[in-house]
Amino acid sequence: MKRRCEFHDYTSRSIYMITIAVEGRRPLLGTICGPDDNHHMPRVEPSPVGKIVKEMWNNISRYYQQIKPIRLQLMPDHMHGILFVTQPMNKHLGHVIKGFKAGCNKAFRELSATMSPITTTSQPTHLWEEGYHDRILTGDNQLKRMIDYLIDNPRRLWIKQNNPDYFRTYHNITIADQLVCAMGNIFLLHAPSKVAVKVSRNITDEQLDIKTTQLIKMAQQGAILVSPCISKGEKHIFRIAYEMGYPTIVIQENGFSKFAKPTGKRFNACAQGKLLMIATGQHHNQTIPHTREISNRLNHLAAIIATTI
Repeated sequence: MKRRCEFHDYTSRSIYMITIAVEGRRPLLGTICGPDDNHHMPRVEPSPVGKIVKEMWNNISRYYQQIKPIRLQLMPDHMHGILFVTQPMNKHLGHVIKGFKAGCNKAFRELSATMSPITTTSQPTHLWEEGYHDRILTGDNQLKRMIDYLIDNPRRLWIKQNNPDYFRTYHNITIADQLVCAMGNIFLLHAPSKVAVKVSRNITDEQLDIKTTQLIKMAQQGAILVSPCISKGEKHIFRIAYEMGYPTIVIQENGFSKFAKPTGKRFNACAQGKLLMIATGQHHNQTIPHTREISNRLNHLAAIIATTI
């Protein structure tokens, strides 16, 4: 409750989540470290370059009093930061980010000249890639969720690095004469017992409870649940499966980007080797509604996986 009060004054004004990547995705900002005697969670230990970035970020308000940095999360090859614009500005936020990046680039070049391991001909003269990604955050809940996400970033990366096979993307897999791609534990595809989960949107709460009990019992006995998780009922059943640690296969229309990784409960399931995601299409950034045609196609693939593989 105390944290919610701390963020309350921000909701009526503009809060931005900024993401900036290192040029060439080089791990110049720090090193991911696992838990030890002094740290119970994985963390990113900043490099000299990362310390400069942190200092530059925290100093933004010295040049723009209308802006308050709320949070910074360094990752080895990129950074996430949250900025609170407290009042209208006569300059676009892009101008602020451009100045921040220019300051970092200058300090990076100066540091490169003094550190022999960095002064190689292959070293870029700019720290950052061109451009940046911004997202406006609205309301206390969205801000809190984003801050929690940033704090948890090092843990997810550490888990991913220590379980690379479970986060690997597989391309050009053939299922029923259809080429698909997949991410996760590919061996779940060949489990001896699988069951397709399809739940009508018109199901009653009582019917859903009965169906959930039946399917979770099958999962408890070793069956892999397979579904596109489109309807509320399907999502409900899979949330319970994730919470109870049962393996699942999720069918989706959107493919996987170069840096794709699952989030939330799916991330933890993937890290434990208990999730396989199968995509029928190429990656895109569009929001495509699940039409009847798409839903039928995804459910048909789930049924084939459950009965013929």
